[in-house]
Amino acid sequence: MLREHLVKKNPIEKNGFRWRGAGEIARIEGFSDAVFAFAVTLLVVSLEVPETFTELWEKIHGFVAFMICFALLFLVWHDQYTFFRRYGLQDGVTNWLNGALLFVVLFFVYPLKFLFTMLTRLITGAGLQVHLPNGEVAWMIERQQMPLLMTIYALGYIAVSLIFVLLYVRAYRKRVELDLNEHELIETRSSLQSHALNIGVGSLSLLVISIGGMGSEFWAGIVYWLIGPAQWLNASRMQKKKQKLEMLLSARN
Repeated sequence: MLREHLVKKNPIEKNGFRWRGAGEIARIEGFSDAVFAFAVTLLVVSLEVPETFTELWEKIHGFVAFMICFALLFLVWHDQYTFFRRYGLQDGVTNWLNGALLFVVLFFVYPLKFLFTMLTRLITGAGLQVHLPNGEVAWMIERQQMPLLMTIYALGYIAVSLIFVLLYVRAYRKRVELDLNEHELIETRSSLQSHALNIGVGSLSLLVISIGGMGSEFWAGIVYWLIGPAQWLNASRMQKKKQKLEMLLSARN
């Protein structure tokens, strides 16, 4: 299992963050891995081998969307994995928050797949008309349904980020019990702020949809390009704090 392999290989992060969950894999982590694996299974394009090139071409379009969704799910899994390795928390509040995260992941798998399948078909020129099992041809989505689709995506994005914020707030409140040093406190605040910024971006996208209505979904999607610059600024700010801490510690020694 990937989680077990990483635990044995990296008991301490390269940045010096001590892993308090570097022992045996907890039951909640094993359950989480099973849920993420099931979520990936729901993303699978098809279990059947295509019989014609036309069907194969359709599957290839679906594979691109699958690749994007898989990458997004992996990022969520890695954030969850890092949290449990760093803090090793297994109290009731943490377990409930983790359960909420898994619920949101499973609930939004299909909307996530639908959105990126639609975007992939638009970019590749495949169009939004699909063949239904009964042989009929239908549009994947109606024009007036676009704002609702972007609203669902924004709510899912905000929900995942909010749960991570609450998890890191929980860890920060237990900083004395966990014996977090100054460097680890900076890393904890950085992770908390990182997910808080994601909430801000998702909320801004939701605001654009709410104000703009139909026709605003393009700009609501463009808003997510703010994630990169926002995360870069947060990382740069925290890096400066780490440098100041290192200079202070060097002066003391």
